[in-house]
Order: sequence, then structure tokens, then C-alpha cells
Amino acid sequence: MQPGPAASSRLWTPGGGLTGARAGVGLGELRALQVFGVPVALIALALAVVLSIILSTLTDGGAAIGALLICVSLAVTRFTLRQALPIGLLAVGGLVVAGATVGNPARDLPLILSTFLIFLLSYAARQRKATRAAEAREAVLAERARIAREIHDILAHSLSAQLVHLEGAKLLLRAERTAEALDRVTQARDLAKSGLDEARRAVQALREDPPALPVALRTLADDFESTAHQTCTLRVSGPEHRLSPETELALVRTAQEALTNVRRHAPGSPATVELEFDRLWCELRITSPASSEKGSPGGGYGLVGMRERAELLGGTLSAGERDGGFLVRLKVPA
Repeated sequence: MQPGPAASSRLWTPGGGLTGARAGVGLGELRALQVFGVPVALIALALAVVLSIILSTLTDGGAAIGALLICVSLAVTRFTLRQALPIGLLAVGGLVVAGATVGNPARDLPLILSTFLIFLLSYAARQRKATRAAEAREAVLAERARIAREIHDILAHSLSAQLVHLEGAKLLLRAERTAEALDRVTQARDLAKSGLDEARRAVQALREDPPALPVALRTLADDFESTAHQTCTLRVSGPEHRLSPETELALVRTAQEALTNVRRHAPGSPATVELEFDRLWCELRITSPASSEKGSPGGGYGLVGMRERAELLGGTLSAGERDGGFLVRLKVPA
């Protein structure tokens, strides 16, 4: 019984055994086929180079010269430098031999120089393409890391605030203060909705035009006061001006993370947010006194994320105890 049209044929490769190949082998499959470890497509290009040199010697035709240059370019762009270099040497050596055969070694000197030039230009184009691909991969990874930081900061802020409200609601319910407990649950629900909205915006690469930095910090201060029921003083000094979107976002997220930590680890403490503009730098300071109440346990990657943001912008971040309280200080180029 004869095999049908879809049956696979067999190609014998010495030293490599049988290699399966369907009828009508495509270019990708042809490049994968090898004879003695050499790609069949590379062998075909070498034969085409030899044939082009012979034709150009016999006919002095421009078509054969063009075919020769195309073969050299294809070898460089489709294969590694180690594989393509023999094709270039074969082309140059073949042209020298052809010139010596007709008794005029310098006859093909312009074509030899053209072959060198095509080889170098093709290799440079391939390197540029590889560089652009690497840069694109790096950009994608950087964007993923940025969005991951955004989602972390959003969820850390939103979920921590919700925990504060829900813990308060539990205590109020135990004290049978149902109305106040319901208000806390409502605020937790609103925070969850706000966190989801911010997460969606982060996934969409945060393309919305953000508000001015002092306005964004004022919003955070108001949120702190409504959530922690403590004052949050905002002080802005120096000549105000807009910073780069990445810098303003880092300042806002740092303030957001620091105020969240105050609510969690120093409940009942007020907070102070200070923003100082300078011609070369912009400094953000969040301070809070020590609290006599026990804070919520748990850690996270908040400080790590803030330091990563600062380093990416060429700034510095410090956090620790100071004058009986806690200070978070971020300084970034303006």
C-alpha cells in the first residue's frame, strides 16, 4: 500500500541517522536539517556562491553579481558569525581564483571590496537588531517590575487600612456599639473599592494624568485623618514645581506606605508630612511619635519597595527611630 500525501518521507544524513522531513519542506525546517553537522541551507548558500562566481566569470552579468552579494548577506543575517564567515571567505577566495584564471587578478577587486562591505553591513544590521531586541526585553522586564511595585503598594495600603477598620469594627461589636461598627465596615468596603480601582489603573500602566504632588499628599493626609482619627499635618516649603511622573509617583507611594505603617505599628499617633522643594533636590519626610498602644504585627516589602524606587531615581531613602519617634526620609533629584 502506497503512503498517502500526508505521509512523512525520510532524509538520510550521514553521521546523523534518519531525519524526518515532510514533503514541501519549509525554510525553517530546511535550516534545521544538517549534513555532517552543517546546516543544509548553509551548504546551499555556499553552492549558490560558487555558481554565482562561475556565471559572473563566464557572462560578466550583473544578475550573477547581485546573487553573490545576496547570498553573502543571507549567510550573515541568518546564521551565526562562525557559520557565515566561511561563506564570506569562499566568496572572496572564489573571486580571486576567478580573476587569476582569466589572467587578470585585479579584475574583480571592486566586487571583492563590495563583498567585504556587504558582509560588514549585514553583520552590523544584525547586531543592531539584536541590541534592539535586548533593549525591548529589558524595557518589558522593567515595566513588569514597575507595575508589580505599583500593585504591591496599592494593595499594601488598601488592605492594611481595611484591617484597621475591620479590627475596630470587631472591638465596637463586642462593646455593642453597632452603629459605629457598621460605619467602620462601610469605610473598609470603600477602601476595598478604591484599592481595586487603583490596581486597575496600575495594570493599565497608570496613563492617567496625576494631580500635583501637594494635592496628592493632601489627599493622603485627609485619608489618614479619617481612618486613624488623628491629625496629619502637611507642610510644603520651597518653590513648588512639577517633577517627572516617576519621581512624583515615588514620593506619593512612599508617603502612602509610611502613613500606612503609622496606622499599623503606631496606632493613635499623629503624623507629619513635610515636602521641601529645592532647585536640585526634593525631600519628603514623614514623622510620627511613639505610640503607647500595641501595633498590628507583620512585616512586608514596603521599605524594600521604597528603597528600590529611590535607587531607580538616583535618590536615597532612610527610615528609623529619631527623637523618640519614627522618621521616613526620601530625597530624590528634582
